[in-house]
Amino acid sequence: MVNKQKILIVDDDYNIAELISLYLTKECFDTMIVGDGESALAAIPTFSPNLILLDLMLPGIDGYQVCREVRAQSNVPIIMLSAKGEIFDKVLGLELGADDYMEKPFDSKELVARVKAVLRRYKAAPSAPAKPSEECVEYPDLIINKTNYSVTYMGKKVDMPPKELELLYFLASSPNHVFSREQLLDQIWGYEYMGDTRTVDVHIKRLREKIKDHANWKLSTIWGIGYKFEVR
Repeated sequence: MVNKQKILIVDDDYNIAELISLYLTKECFDTMIVGDGESALAAIPTFSPNLILLDLMLPGIDGYQVCREVRAQSNVPIIMLSAKGEIFDKVLGLELGADDYMEKPFDSKELVARVKAVLRRYKAAPSAPAKPSEECVEYPDLIINKTNYSVTYMGKKVDMPPKELELLYFLASSPNHVFSREQLLDQIWGYEYMGDTRTVDVHIKRLREKIKDHANWKLSTIWGIGYKFEVR
């Protein structure tokens, strides 16, 4: 018998959480509901969710802080849920390592579709223990290791959310190759991703803040097309 995938629902509105749980249960997911950030962090080690649906406006520890703490120790997929629809809120959520962001109110069928899409991408991603050799690219003063999700720049470790690191690794793995924003969305977020190309721009901006241009390489913008990892 195949084990059901587990979804942790973190929302202080119990009615909404129950509705989400109902739809996911119908799709053969196993769900658990908690109503605050502290309970979510306590539940993760024991429940071991395959995905977290995380509301931002929580009592006590808010969703942003929960995301930070989860990302410090795990790559479990996170979909943020919020009534906040401003670009700033979406950008912040993605920068902290969320895999997707949905505005409330949302259509239940779309939520289920996004949950399945994120889980497919996560399942399809190669896991480190299954790889006999490391996925790693190296340039002068830069080492990007996708096996253990680490980046070393100028001899120092650089903290990066998973999607930032994956984007940098993908570009650096194909030096001087120009990729459109749409291609990068497909490769890093998956073709089912329902966001827009600004997501790529946001992640490139954050990468440039952490990884400055080098004499031998840099992240280059190809105006009107996309980006490339330029090697001189």
